[in-house]
Amino acid sequence: MTGNGSEGAARSVAGRLLETLAAPFPVEGRDTYLSVSVGIALATDDGATAADLLREAAIALDRAKADPNERTTVFTPAMSDVSIERLELEADLRRALGRDELEVFYQPLVDLHTGSVVGHEALARWRHPTRGLLGPYEFISLAEETGLIIPLGDRILTEACRQTRAWQLEYPSKPPLVVSVNLSARQLARPDLADSVLAALAASGLPASSLELEITETIVMRDAQASGLTLRRLHDLGVRLALDDFGTGYSSLAYISRLPLDIIKVDRSFVAGLADSTVNHSIIAAVSALARGLRVEVTAEGIERQEELEAVVRLGCDRGQGFLFSKPMPAPKAAAALARTRAA
Repeated sequence: MTGNGSEGAARSVAGRLLETLAAPFPVEGRDTYLSVSVGIALATDDGATAADLLREAAIALDRAKADPNERTTVFTPAMSDVSIERLELEADLRRALGRDELEVFYQPLVDLHTGSVVGHEALARWRHPTRGLLGPYEFISLAEETGLIIPLGDRILTEACRQTRAWQLEYPSKPPLVVSVNLSARQLARPDLADSVLAALAASGLPASSLELEITETIVMRDAQASGLTLRRLHDLGVRLALDDFGTGYSSLAYISRLPLDIIKVDRSFVAGLADSTVNHSIIAAVSALARGLRVEVTAEGIERQEELEAVVRLGCDRGQGFLFSKPMPAPKAAAALARTRAA
């Protein structure tokens, strides 16, 4: 939305537009709803052209889409700098896929009853040539928005499967080491996701039962019916499924009970507050009881202190991960840690 006038007037027009489009409309006999965002650029006395205003409105629209709490955004000059930086980072990420700058780090998954490492969560890292090592929070959302998450995700999955199979052969155990890989919303929506997973397993020789795929409540509930079908297809292949960040979304417990889950991961926010919150104790105890009823395992995330470890064990968690055990490591350091534990 562009043009002359005050910001208040422009927001008023945008509000009426959003209100009109909020009403459902029928598609094949069903009510359908639109998700709408509005970007506003205001003409000033600085000589901006129509092309300038359209560009500014597009930048404001991108900002509105990125913020779930703000459906209408008015362009400000500061946004232009952010937009340029984002475009540069996107271009760098496209080049990174062809330059082997992306790397997999591994954080151990620990059996809380035996203390042994039973597997790893695979986490993406980007060794940017000028910005240094970037964590997933600095580029995964960009990859998701641009669609680059598909080739990036395939690369992470393939490498994680390959590396885990190599560790299984070098450090045999019963049961064999597993690897856990996160799925984004765009990946879960892929019609060929099962084929992509099968290709990664076939290329590496990793048994399907040694692969765990993590999804969040929020992602599953975006399209519960389609997600359920995809997850059942993956589960039928023998892949294990984990519900990540449990307790932080808005899912239906009735629906979750029908998903083919093998693992529930308790969000780190509940583990971090154990020392000071009886409520968090009750929440984790309830999650453990729910898991037992569903016959799934419970993994506690974000364990950083000994008292947190002792608490999650008492509360019925089966596995744990967190800085108390290890930070995410590049493959050579993870292999060295495995060698030490197997030699002990």
